[in-house]
Amino acid sequence: MHDFLVKKVLSSNIENDLQKIGFDKSYIHKAKDKFNYVNLKIFDLNCAQANILKQTALSAGADCATHREVITGKIEKSDVILGGSISQLQKIALKLEFQPFGLKDLGEKIKFQCRNINADLHETPAKIVGILNITPDSFSDGGKYFDLDSALKHFDELVKDGADVIDIGAESTRPNFETVDAQTQLKRLTPLLKEIKSTVPVSIDTRSAEVAQKCIELGANIINDVSGFDFDPKMINVISNNPHVKIIIQHWRDYSGMDDLYKILEEKVKLALSKGIDKENIIIDPGIGFGKNRVQNFEILNNHQELRTLDCPIMIGISRKSLLDMPDASNEEKDLYTLALNAQLISSGVDYIRVHNVKIHKNYINMLQRH
Repeated sequence: MHDFLVKKVLSSNIENDLQKIGFDKSYIHKAKDKFNYVNLKIFDLNCAQANILKQTALSAGADCATHREVITGKIEKSDVILGGSISQLQKIALKLEFQPFGLKDLGEKIKFQCRNINADLHETPAKIVGILNITPDSFSDGGKYFDLDSALKHFDELVKDGADVIDIGAESTRPNFETVDAQTQLKRLTPLLKEIKSTVPVSIDTRSAEVAQKCIELGANIINDVSGFDFDPKMINVISNNPHVKIIIQHWRDYSGMDDLYKILEEKVKLALSKGIDKENIIIDPGIGFGKNRVQNFEILNNHQELRTLDCPIMIGISRKSLLDMPDASNEEKDLYTLALNAQLISSGVDYIRVHNVKIHKNYINMLQRH
């Protein structure tokens, strides 16, 4: 009996491993696509589309899972899962160019996803968004930075600790929060924004279009709308009229699974694009803790990379939130567990992490970059 030694090779390491075994270096850039396997979920195909896609996949040596009644035509629509190597998916996309029922357009989307999959998610480290709450009632630090002097001091500390962005909020959105009117928010925000001297980008955490517009005039670079345009219908026009400003679009309630979350965020991104907002100015946030229980929050964390197919940077904020299940712990202890979870997000290529304790996250990222 032969004692074979077998080791699983990660797709992210395949290029390096091909080099190690002595594979032809001039062909590695193409060959790696044959070893990078991907599953794509495609929604709402009719039976004709699903059947053609399945046969096309099989002809390329890949596979396509459909509803069992697609072949009989007893259903109107089916979601499908297309699986194969990047090389096989590219072949499928090319074959779809010659198929009816709009499948040429699907082929273009598959090509686009193949290009995205090939992108190295780890070339650019996650940006750290430091939290500055100038509220009396935020769940973690309410009232701590409510006066101007302490807010300015903490802003400078966050910059010194290595924040890439400072997210300032004048309305707490903790569970069971009460709405703070625009004038009250601006009364809190305006003196601080007028005093800030740093060049670090400033994000304003607000659902109010009025607040967003005034803060943009005072130098804000990003608007973080936790309602994802739902609260104030004027918000999308404010962003559209200020093309230099980025918008964070968050999912904030009625969670019923990753597919639904994906569809809602995709609709919001499409809406933003239809209003003339540049794709490069859109950041998406799955809204950990907003309208979701602990199990649902972890489902999102474990599957957040599915959102990357929307082709927008992803921000995730878990800092000191209830999913840690540590209601009586100190903020220092919560920060350690926050870092443990964020370490996984950073290694998976998330674009932004929103945190209270910037310093320990910056030290962690610096340690990875020195590796």
